[in-house]
Amino acid sequence: MPEWSVKNPYPATISENYILNGEGSRKETRHIVFKLGDSGLEYKAGDALAVVPICPPKLVDSLLETANFSGEEEVDTHQGTCTLREALTHKYEIHRVSKKWIKSLENRISSNSTPIEIQIVSRQRVSTIDGSVMIEWDLSESDTEIPSDYEVIDPHSDSSIALWNELVSDQKKMEDYIWSRDYVDALADFKNVGFTPQELIEGMDRLKPRLYSIASSPDYEPGTVHLTVAIVRYNHHERDRTGLCTGFLADRCSVDDTKIGAYMSPTRSFILPENKSTDIIMIGPGTGIAPFRAFLQQRELDGGTGRNWLFFGDWTEEGEYLYREEMESWKEKGVITKHELAWSRAGPEKVYVQHLMKENGEEIWNWINDGAYFYVCGDKEYMAKDVHSTLISICSEFGSMTPEESKEFVEQVLMKKEKRYLRDVY
Repeated sequence: MPEWSVKNPYPATISENYILNGEGSRKETRHIVFKLGDSGLEYKAGDALAVVPICPPKLVDSLLETANFSGEEEVDTHQGTCTLREALTHKYEIHRVSKKWIKSLENRISSNSTPIEIQIVSRQRVSTIDGSVMIEWDLSESDTEIPSDYEVIDPHSDSSIALWNELVSDQKKMEDYIWSRDYVDALADFKNVGFTPQELIEGMDRLKPRLYSIASSPDYEPGTVHLTVAIVRYNHHERDRTGLCTGFLADRCSVDDTKIGAYMSPTRSFILPENKSTDIIMIGPGTGIAPFRAFLQQRELDGGTGRNWLFFGDWTEEGEYLYREEMESWKEKGVITKHELAWSRAGPEKVYVQHLMKENGEEIWNWINDGAYFYVCGDKEYMAKDVHSTLISICSEFGSMTPEESKEFVEQVLMKKEKRYLRDVY
């Protein structure tokens, strides 16, 4: 059986691809089911699936047209020689310009840094009535100097050079620039810089697989891998755009048809406790629900006595209550022991999962003090940080610890020593 990897991904197909959101939701969250076929791929609840995207053909065409290339030109890449079109489609990330690519323009810009003197050597003035030549002048036949006909062009006044100097000297402006632009935008901004096909790809980021937390248990959903994917769509500089992989999955992958490169990315730590009587607390707003759907499927099959407490949140119950029917069914069966729901746009005040943690602080401490595992999945920039600080304050308040002692307990004892505080954040 082949060993599927980033260099040799399994060509999977999908059997389901549908929107989870309720009518009227401004989000697009999809449930996508990959078929494992005869791949031999195996996984456990908590693992991730790596998906290899393909760059949008229309964007490839636009980039080739803007750069004035056919796409048949040969280029050398990190994976060998291929056509420029192949490189832009399968080997580089063209949906967002890279900092390295912009910085690589230095040599081509600086090589054109000498002022250029332009001199008009001949001229004609033609009658607008009958087209006859009224005045004709040729410098080679005249000693007359016409100073006004000389023009000295300073390349430092070139908008391309001015922009480049601004970006490389200001890190924030560089980050803002690359965050909202692709190479079609960049070529328009640096229109006075010439490129060979090879120079065009130099400095581009290599195309990387995207990792998605698996939303299924292999025992519960045999032969398949389920994903919960938030589709990224936005408009910048009067052009509609999508995330590289999410746009690929949503718009260009047909059920039972499109081949999608994929392989498993196992986790060593984000796993269920071996003892099935251990309680678990799961914090997973938005698409962070994915691994906890897998956990709950596995816990139902295992039939253990451990309690399951789930915190979930999003904008509104009507639009973003993902897997509502499944969750309600698990509550009725007792698989979900406690279920806290936070809706940030359903009332006058925004309610997030950390607010509900605070409301249930004493019970959370009791569960943790009795050996429960604490899991967090989702946004690392805001949610995970807020959950982390809330957990520290809960342990301090109800565990009779100073803030410093509580911080050490959470970060050293729970996270590192006992490994009962586990995170899958992105």
